[in-house]
Amino acid sequence: MWRPTSALKWGTKYTVTVNGSATDGNDRWTDALARRLQASHIAVLNKGIGGGRLLEDSLGPNALARFDRDVLGPAGVRWLIMLEGINDLGVLTEAKPATEAEHAALVARVEAAYAQIVARAHAHNIKVFGGTLMPWMGFDYYHPDAQNEADRQAVNAWMRTPGRFDALIDFDKVLRDPANLATLSPLYDSGDHLHPGPKGYQAMADAVPLAWFAPPAARPHGPAKRK
Repeated sequence: MWRPTSALKWGTKYTVTVNGSATDGNDRWTDALARRLQASHIAVLNKGIGGGRLLEDSLGPNALARFDRDVLGPAGVRWLIMLEGINDLGVLTEAKPATEAEHAALVARVEAAYAQIVARAHAHNIKVFGGTLMPWMGFDYYHPDAQNEADRQAVNAWMRTPGRFDALIDFDKVLRDPANLATLSPLYDSGDHLHPGPKGYQAMADAVPLAWFAPPAARPHGPAKRK
């Protein structure tokens, strides 16, 4: 839900989300993050699209195409949390198997899309916090296999490389099952093995350091005094 507000103290927070929350429960991870940020008067603008993709249109325009509208359009945007790409990886083999070269090309395109979004955001003084792609093995719609999982691991490794983003939220590490790193923890799984449930969304929100959204340190006015 897109809910801009004019009651901003330090700026606006923009983020995206996925399905799996309780109907009318206001328990998506963006809802939980908004509650954590409420005392700082920082708004969360949730521009989630079910089935959203980075590179190609799906149930809505792709992330690259809607960047200007969703991130640059609203007034006061200071930060962007980007969690997008798992559907791009899944669609590759949804209808038929893909070659090793096709897998490698898709991973490269996803990584290039992330880099483009970061560059476009930085050009407007917006910090970008990347979110690693969460476990998905067992998800019936895409039926990810070992190669699909290798793609996810490759993308996450790229994201974890220092300097790719202003900061990283490792949702993968937060939500994965310690006994099987390719699957969601049963504690957080909504039941479809891709989307977290309310406990998972709360864990995602709790993984975002609020210190990232602190106002700039106060600067003294006037010329510096010589000692």
